Amino acid sequence: MTLRTLLAGASLLACLLGAGAAAAEDKLTIGFSQIGSESGWRAAETSVSKIEAEKRGIDLKIADAQQKQENQIKAIRNFIAQGVDAIFVAPVVATGWDDVLAEAKDAEIPVVLLDRTIDTKDDSLYLTAVTSDTVHEGAVAGEWLAKTVGDKPCNIVELQGTVGSSPAINRKKGFDEAIASHANLKIIRSQTGDFTRTKGKEVMESFIKAENGGKNICAVYAHNDDMQIGAIQAIKEAGLKPGTDILMVSIDAVPDIFKAMSEGEANATVELTPNMAGPAFDVIAAYKKDGTMPPKWIQTESRLYLPDTAKEEYERRKGLGY
Repeated sequence: MTLRTLLAGASLLACLLGAGAAAAEDKLTIGFSQIGSESGWRAAETSVSKIEAEKRGIDLKIADAQQKQENQIKAIRNFIAQGVDAIFVAPVVATGWDDVLAEAKDAEIPVVLLDRTIDTKDDSLYLTAVTSDTVHEGAVAGEWLAKTVGDKPCNIVELQGTVGSSPAINRKKGFDEAIASHANLKIIRSQTGDFTRTKGKEVMESFIKAENGGKNICAVYAHNDDMQIGAIQAIKEAGLKPGTDILMVSIDAVPDIFKAMSEGEANATVELTPNMAGPAFDVIAAYKKDGTMPPKWIQTESRLYLPDTAKEEYERRKGLGY
């Protein structure tokens, strides 16, 4: 082998190594502080986020906070220490984020909020928020119930989400506004079910005991489908028929609520898409490439689903990682 051949080979190897290093430098690393896996929807959001990251060649590091804000703050600080390219946060509650997000800002790491918003006087602490209009979701549920009930008196029990979370606050607000002009619709009991099936069932059991074995209840409005699934079980165990004796409307559109609708045990759900990360990845890619600033809010679509498409939707959504 001649010296010229050796030099040529070394030059080619250097080019290949250089290209590999450049590719490694181009690959984004993003930390995602996820609330947890308290519901089927939350698990789907995590699954879809991984799929979307893989499509784009992004190294996505997910930290499960187990529904505790202190765990999320710790995870964000760990991501800052690691020097990630961006941080995604699905905030468990709306308040208490300014200090840690200021640390990310000082480190020049952009932050994107997913699914939920925060209360802050300084919106420069995050790049954008990718969420649905959660007030609108509650309003859609309320409008459906008002239309379905008509002029008949209807006592409603409400299963609220996690206390202090933006979806719980906004879904209640939207529903309340939608039924405000209907004097025949009245919320007689409202309590948090913490977005979980177990707590939803537990709270519904207490509602049933307090309301003449459930006979005083016309409808259940749940801030998410998982609590509603728990409520359905409690109603059945009380000897009543959910979806018939008691109307059932909730939010998220997870597969199990479509199964319940197809079996006549639920009446309506409002969709919350689990693909929040896809738009967020696109925002970060553009921002990193040339500093493109996104709008402060990227709104995802919300749709009302009824039993007529329940079987088809159940089969379709089972494959989406719920």
